[in-house]
Amino acid sequence: MDLIVKSRNGRISERQRSHIEEKLGKLERHLEYARSATVEVSSESRRNQEVKRLQVTLVGEHGVILRAEQSHEDLYTAVDEVQDILQRQIKRYKEKHWRRGKLRRKGGEFVSPEPGVTVEPIIVADGETEETEDAPRHIVRVKEFALKPMFSDEAVEQMELLNHSFFIFRDADTSQISVVYRRRDGHYGLIIPEAG
Repeated sequence: MDLIVKSRNGRISERQRSHIEEKLGKLERHLEYARSATVEVSSESRRNQEVKRLQVTLVGEHGVILRAEQSHEDLYTAVDEVQDILQRQIKRYKEKHWRRGKLRRKGGEFVSPEPGVTVEPIIVADGETEETEDAPRHIVRVKEFALKPMFSDEAVEQMELLNHSFFIFRDADTSQISVVYRRRDGHYGLIIPEAG
């Protein structure tokens, strides 16, 4: 598993980097097909106190993305908490996804999304809301990710694993870009764009 550690506004010591690599390297045992992990560390001031914010994005085969984020005054504690969160997400993913099998039915026969299918990057803004209503809003974070072919129930599961309210994916049946989202009533919606 490739591990990339980035610091947005500060420096990470070798000791801190070793702790991150040691703790997150253990996740590979739980998710055998993990390809990469990206760790972003940033410092924030909260109530005259410096807080370390840690976000880890784990990418596995077939487009599985797991993400955990934690803030704490102590970076080592934040790393430990993120590792625990990711272990729970991996366990949940294995129980739900692997138990029911990876293969799906299409036209009476079983198929799975083909490996090596060309994917297109998409940029998603994941901004945090401002405290005041009058404050100007702006993009505070830009994310790029590859669109993997998957079925709508897989997209819903991926959305839940990321704890997002929506998820953009390429439908494995139609090859169309679609969006699943969580409705206020607790159910899910599916948006399928039409060419205009």
